[in-house]
Amino acid sequence: MNIYMPILVKLAIGLLGLIIQINLMGKGNLAPTSALDQVQNYVLGGIIGGVIYSETITVFQFIIVLIIWTMLVMTLKFLKEHNRYIKLLIDGRPRLVIENGVIYTENVIQAGLSANQLMFKLREQGVYSVSTIKRAILEQNGQLTIFNVGEETMNYPIISDGQINYDALKTINRDEEWLTTEVEKQNFESIKDIFVGEYVSGKLYFTSYYNDHKKK
Repeated sequence: MNIYMPILVKLAIGLLGLIIQINLMGKGNLAPTSALDQVQNYVLGGIIGGVIYSETITVFQFIIVLIIWTMLVMTLKFLKEHNRYIKLLIDGRPRLVIENGVIYTENVIQAGLSANQLMFKLREQGVYSVSTIKRAILEQNGQLTIFNVGEETMNYPIISDGQINYDALKTINRDEEWLTTEVEKQNFESIKDIFVGEYVSGKLYFTSYYNDHKKK
């Protein structure tokens, strides 16, 4: 029984560490939506799986490794939520792959998709002709967001986590100066105060970090 005791202790610590990290980082990590989420899950699983059966690594060393990895992931998460360049580096950005029935081949290839894969993603959403698509955006997690011809203006975050979505801003033919002015008109000190900002049918909807909901 003494032989299996260290394994049981490590398994219990690993399970506890996994639960704590998921709660600290957010439940979304159970279904990864970004590269950071996926790497976090892969490495954490590898650490736990690799250490449990290793007799050369003590329980104390195991705990230290879990703490260091959790701190690294939390640091990266904090940085990407407060710096758009780091966010782009870690998560990438949504790519416009189809607009007004025209496929942006360069964007599709840069996203690592073949023509067959793109058409398969369209068929998955019940779209069988590119000509019916007003706009298709490939999200960071590989999912395709489609707006069909005849639909209302996009409902897409123009601000996320206090950071401007420049691709969405470009799509509606606006610039950062215009957005900053609109934010100030609604009594926000800066764009960093906004948790989510949406542009829907010509109107701006802002939700701040303080649960205030305003619209223009």
